[in-house]
Amino acid sequence: MAAATLERRAFTELRTAGRRIEGYAATFGTEADLGAFRERIAPGAFRAAIAGDVLALLDHDAGKVLGRTRSGTLRLTEDSRGLAFSLDVPETQAGRDVLALAERGDLGGMSFGFNVPEGGESWDGRTRTLRSIALKEISVVSAWPAYPDTEIALRALQRGSDAQRRTRALALAEARQWA
Repeated sequence: MAAATLERRAFTELRTAGRRIEGYAATFGTEADLGAFRERIAPGAFRAAIAGDVLALLDHDAGKVLGRTRSGTLRLTEDSRGLAFSLDVPETQAGRDVLALAERGDLGGMSFGFNVPEGGESWDGRTRTLRSIALKEISVVSAWPAYPDTEIALRALQRGSDAQRRTRALALAEARQWA
């Protein structure tokens, strides 16, 4: 079996209060145009994932950990709007950089890295709906959002003939995004 592809999407809502950053790492009810297809996140998609150990990173860099749910420095909840987070920013260089950029309004927003478990997506023509997400990390990012309310995110597509076609479409869409 081939390894799952990690996908990224991003959101732009952030608030700071002291050494805490809060906002939404993902929102429901918005559609992202990924070039070859569109994508949306269904309410409930994060329900099971937030019980696991999820990291908060800077720009999806595993060497720049800002917090994690297991230690209690990252708190995640799913509400009617989306995946809400509250992050206690560490006294590290990465943490200081994040706070300085947030206070200046220079951060692009939030993103999340994930895989899609089997049966976790549905397709209607060229629109993919994510119904279940295996959340690995959320990231503070300085890039542009895939979703109108976001900035970047990570995903894995199912294998098989239709899935292989969609995987190629995703790769092309991501390549266009960075071109």
